[in-house]
Amino acid sequence: MSLRHVTGGLGLLCAAWGGGLLLRQPEPWRIAVWLGGAVAVHDGLVAPLVFAVAALAAAAGLRLRGVPRAALIVAGSLTAIALPPLLRPGPAANPTVLPLDYLRNWLLAMAAVALVTVLHAALRALTRRAGRRA
Repeated sequence: MSLRHVTGGLGLLCAAWGGGLLLRQPEPWRIAVWLGGAVAVHDGLVAPLVFAVAALAAAAGLRLRGVPRAALIVAGSLTAIALPPLLRPGPAANPTVLPLDYLRNWLLAMAAVALVTVLHAALRALTRRAGRRA
């Protein structure tokens, strides 16, 4: 038995467990609609955007490998996590529910990802130059 079969079996067990938990909920259809919406948003919005960014980068002659690709994955993941508070409909009835400035914090996180990526690229370029001189 290969690792692929073991991993697939564990995935099926987790899916069955999640399905059992879903069916024990008072209104399982609400969760199913939410999960369906998540799949629709991913397939209808996120995946085409990622494809478009990759196509534009390729057309511009950029190679998105290694650290730039990892930075895009991290930025996308942080954005996916930040979307619910960023898209909230307005002020909450309870001000302690979402008390922070989520837009500012998300922008700071994106800036940190960009800064680390640029610093890594600069250090890599410097070490390549130093290696060529030696």
